This record gives sequence, C-alpha cells and structure tokens, in this order.
Amino acid sequence: MADAEVGDDVLDGDPTTRRLEATVAELLGKESALFFPSGSMANLTAIWLHTRPGTEVFVDAESHIVNWELAGVAGLCGAQIRPLRGAGLVYNAADFRAMIRPPSIHAAEPSLVCVENTHNGAGGVVTSLHDLREIADVAHEHSLPLHLDGARLWNASAATGTSLAEFAACADTVMVSFSKGLGAPVGAALVGSREQMTRAHRIRKRFGGGMRQSGVLTAAALFGLEQNLPRLADDHATARELAHLVDGAGGASVINPDTNIVMVDLPAARADAACERAEQLGLRVSSWTPSRIRAVTHLDAPMDAVRWAAATLRQAIEETITA
Repeated sequence: MADAEVGDDVLDGDPTTRRLEATVAELLGKESALFFPSGSMANLTAIWLHTRPGTEVFVDAESHIVNWELAGVAGLCGAQIRPLRGAGLVYNAADFRAMIRPPSIHAAEPSLVCVENTHNGAGGVVTSLHDLREIADVAHEHSLPLHLDGARLWNASAATGTSLAEFAACADTVMVSFSKGLGAPVGAALVGSREQMTRAHRIRKRFGGGMRQSGVLTAAALFGLEQNLPRLADDHATARELAHLVDGAGGASVINPDTNIVMVDLPAARADAACERAEQLGLRVSSWTPSRIRAVTHLDAPMDAVRWAAATLRQAIEETITA
C-alpha cells in the first residue's frame, strides 16, 4: 500500500485502481468494474442503477441489504423492499415465482431482484449455480434485472469449484468485497456492462464515493486477490472444525457450514451472555439473535487458533447455559 502507484481517481484516474478494476472485470467475465469504499455503497449504487422511485425490490428477508444497510433502498433509492422467504435456508426460483404478483394498479411495480451469495445471515450458505440460473430465468421471464450481492462470492466459488465468471453470468450487476475473506482493510467493486458502470460512476459520486489517491486502498485489494484468494478453502476447513468441536456444547446445535461462517443455536435465549463470557475468556464472537451465536473463520485464524477458540466457546456456552 505504501508503495502503490497513485493518481487522482476523481479527475483522471488512479493507475492502481484501474488495474484492480480491470482484474476484477476479467475475473467475473464482465465488461467493466468500479471500485467503491464499501459493499453497502456498491449495493445501493446497483439498486439506484436498476430501479425507479416507487417500485419494489425482491430481496431475501434475512439479507444484508434488508438488515444491515440502514433502509438505504427506501431512504436513498426511493424503492421498497419486497422480502422473500425461502422454504430452505435461502430462497430458490420457486419461492421467488410464488411472490410475484399479477400486474395491478394497486400494487407496486417490481423493478429488481437481488440474491446474496454466500448468504451471511443463513450461515455462509451457497446458492448453487443451478439455483442461481433458475432464479435468473424467472427474473428474465418478468423482464427484471438481477443484482448479485457477492460480498463473499469468492467463498462460493472456492466451496463449489464454480468459477466466479459462471456465477456472475447469471446477474446483470455483481458486487464483490475485498474486506471479507481476502483480508483487505477496505473496499468493494461493482461489475457490469461498460454503460452500466459509466452510470454507476455518477451515482457513486452522488453518494460521496469519489476518492483521490485510491490506489493506496486498491493495492491492498490486489494483494488480496493475488495472495489470499487461492487460500479460502483453508477458512472453510477451519470452519468445519469449529462447527464439529462446538456442536452439542450445553445442548447447542451448529448449522453445518458451507463456507466460513458458523452459526451456533443455543437451547435458550442466552447468546448475549455467552458472547460476554467468551470475551472474558479472550474470544470475540457475536450474538446474531437472542439464541444464535455467529463465528467467522479467516486468514488470521489458523487451525490451532480455531481449535482453541472452539474449546473456549464450548466453555462459555456450557457455563452460560447451566448458570
């Protein structure tokens, strides 16, 4: 980062940022990419790009866009969320089709469908290429664009062997994050057609996302792509080990992880207390719901550290549940 070649990305372009954007566009098989300071800004830019005020956006009810982006769809884009709930951990094409209403002068007109892959709130669950293609087919039947919140698409690809470009081909626009499994301190990218990214550039500017010497940041993202993308399977292996070692602690059950997110369901609404006890023991995990704990494995947590974390979390849960 300190040695990055930089320019002025607001005026005439930053060379390191341009290199990152070209790399990401090629990896995802799209014409163009645009760097953003955050995935939330990139998601909202895509939604602004595809929608109109007064329309509705189909989104998984437990998605990041719904729960963790401060109602930006309504507050900034003027659209409303139409939440989708799947019969399984994530929704599929049949769930989506069942939620599409017949055209009516009394109902909001749909303008976009979003998919989150992997799905954070469901525990890093992967929507398979087959299911994603079927969702895209339903969207196209109804002339709806599809935006893929692929903050952790890197993990979906590593877990399934499906290429990033194959996943991205199902969507009109895709967001990917560099500050998740790739370990960069900041940043995301939005990819799509050249015309879409030209429009997205204007929207990003409106949101305050224009950056000057952005190469200082994008150098870290490039490092993540070059050095950390190939090792994501290690995080999946440590997540499976964590899940195996924690399952059953104090009567808890663990969702078998697809990728690097482990959800631990407690037999009582004691997640906050268990997380507080774990922190006292030196381990930081988060409370997801009153009875669910979320843990994420990553490049700074090798197998020996994860095994220690599992033993510590077991202790915290057992002490909390039996207190």
